[in-house]
Amino acid sequence: MTEPDRIVAGFARALRAQGLAVTLDSAVLFVRALDAVGPARRAPVYWAGRATLVRRPEDVPVYDRVFAAYWQDRVASAATMEAVPGPPVTLAVDEDDGGDTPPDAEERSDAGDVLALRWSAVEVLRHADLAGLRAEEWAEAQRLISALRVAAEVRPSRRTRPSRRRGHGPPDLRRTVRRSLAHGGVPIQRSWREPVTRPRRMVFLLDVSGSMEPYARGLVRFAHAAVASRGSGRVEVFALGTRLTRVTRELDRRDPEAALTAASGSIVDWSGGTRLGAGLREFNDRWGVRGAARGSVVVICSDGWDRGEPGLLASEMARLRRVAHRVVWVNPLKASPGYAPLARGMAAALPYVDDFVEGHSVSSLEHLAAILAAGGTEGAGGTEGAAGTGRAGRRKGVLQL
Repeated sequence: MTEPDRIVAGFARALRAQGLAVTLDSAVLFVRALDAVGPARRAPVYWAGRATLVRRPEDVPVYDRVFAAYWQDRVASAATMEAVPGPPVTLAVDEDDGGDTPPDAEERSDAGDVLALRWSAVEVLRHADLAGLRAEEWAEAQRLISALRVAAEVRPSRRTRPSRRRGHGPPDLRRTVRRSLAHGGVPIQRSWREPVTRPRRMVFLLDVSGSMEPYARGLVRFAHAAVASRGSGRVEVFALGTRLTRVTRELDRRDPEAALTAASGSIVDWSGGTRLGAGLREFNDRWGVRGAARGSVVVICSDGWDRGEPGLLASEMARLRRVAHRVVWVNPLKASPGYAPLARGMAAALPYVDDFVEGHSVSSLEHLAAILAAGGTEGAGGTEGAAGTGRAGRRKGVLQL
């Protein structure tokens, strides 16, 4: 990497540190623009960076501040430095074609060494926002989500089973007496039992309102992956919009496309309004307090925009929290730079949430699956891309956003 390239990379890091979402493609485009205008004058450098690195009008003041601090003494130095010639660089995306040779590598083999930088298209897609995917990218994202192994955390059961290890549970009197018959009734070989663990029930409440429409398809497919996964225990799925719709039976099919088609046909308020408080009250009255949420892991997927009263949502969340083992709230907007839970519904529900995580990409859904299996954000190893409130943080009145 030449010195001008290092300066550009440092500038991109400085912008990211201040909250700007600078992607690799934007940084490469800035390098090309800088090549075209030249780094000798300050004004062309400023406009080249602003045109390629800034995507929102509200980010312009942040960009101006970082540019003034970072490029104060670097424009002239970058212009006077000579780039050390290096091997040609070829950027390629890995495909399943079975070949390792980059495009046109054989044609340019006589010109010297070729440095090939390759990245996986699947890896890039895993971190892409689901709302901005093209049709072919969305088809691949669907395949990745359906391939997720969604398993629930386990809980101790009242049942026991024979154990080979001594002292790990209560003694197995029946087996001990049966084995003692071979020794004249003397219990020479004692047997033991150990407790059995069972997966907890998972309940998904999926917001299918208009504001969640770009992410609802991916979240419904994630819920289908939980229903279809073996060892995930009992899973209940409800669609939450202007009314509450149970879609567990529709999603209980092996074919993801058939399951999603059946579920979408039964949800009459898809991409409509949002009544989170009224929907949660109906769930608590008909399903939750009666047993579906008792001791379960409840996953609410919503952006928190509610047309109802925040007090109703807060009271129903308190009812749900008293019977549920854990409440996980998945908000795709949490991944946005500078996000704060200022929506009335989100602010009212957050004190009763154990884990507050993202749900905007395949990678964030993979982390959600890890949280559900491990029993919390801390149990999942604190993977990047999620933050949880946790029971300890909620008891202290501190929300880790």
